[in-house]
Amino acid sequence: MQPTLPPSRTALITAFAAIYLIWGSTYLGIRYAIETMPPFAMTALRFLVAGPILLAWVKWQGAPWPTAAQWGRNAVVGVFLLVGGNGLVAWAEQSIPSGLTALIIGISPLFMVLIEWSWPGGKRPTLLTVAGLLLGFVGVAWLVAPWESVTGGGLPLGGVIAILGSCLCWSFGSIFSRQSPQPAPPLVSSSVQMLSGGIGLSLVALWRGEWAEFDPARVSAHSAWAFVYLVVVGSLVAFSTFVWLLKHSTPARVSTYAYVNPVVAVILGWWLADEPVSGRTIAAAVLIVAAVVLITTQKAAPPAAKAAPEPVKRPRATREA
Repeated sequence: MQPTLPPSRTALITAFAAIYLIWGSTYLGIRYAIETMPPFAMTALRFLVAGPILLAWVKWQGAPWPTAAQWGRNAVVGVFLLVGGNGLVAWAEQSIPSGLTALIIGISPLFMVLIEWSWPGGKRPTLLTVAGLLLGFVGVAWLVAPWESVTGGGLPLGGVIAILGSCLCWSFGSIFSRQSPQPAPPLVSSSVQMLSGGIGLSLVALWRGEWAEFDPARVSAHSAWAFVYLVVVGSLVAFSTFVWLLKHSTPARVSTYAYVNPVVAVILGWWLADEPVSGRTIAAAVLIVAAVVLITTQKAAPPAAKAAPEPVKRPRATREA
């Protein structure tokens, strides 16, 4: 294992395909799992199972034990990504279909742009990026339809706020994880994040009284298989791949999973769970995906534009690397 070598093109393509397709399917997996399992307790168990398995495997492969600083920093990332990100999504899917949940989460790159801009040394968004932000806002507003009641076609406000909160937490955790001065190996980081996120989710479930109402004997086979899928494929494979990509690619490129995840989620929700797909859903999806494309392509532009003054900034770039 030579972490200094850049990953191959095949490895990058495979990794992107994994987060594109697998994460698109996990929204439906969450919906099935919470049919007979409380949302935060289910998500806590998911990462408390996956985290130790992954940590044991990477240690068996000879990975170094994380330092105290790496434990602390990845614990913070795990809380934002998994407690705020995944936990709120599971809670929201109690009232919002999985496909629509994925569509709203498709605006996560908007949050990444704003957070990256506000970060010390962050790049100011271009006018086209701002246009993309507005376009994405219009798409989400049209999808949510706050001017209509739930029975009239609108979505529950509490669930929508939870999903938007999950986007904010996930984006902040993603940007924060890239700023680590002493990063641990990607799979070690992933296992620590899952452990810390699972502990945080357990505390939330305890506060909400979910452990008291959780009865394993009442978990259906449907939910049990969905839970196994979320642990093995959604966490051990896809989440670890996401953490690896954050170390080897840019936030703009990694956030392109938002192009495909909503489409996969909507198709699977319609095909397997009879979730409705209306004209509004399709139109909103087009606006949201167009906004994400506009934003992420603009995010990639500034580095090329700044190539000329590179010699002046080389000492600073070396220090950051």
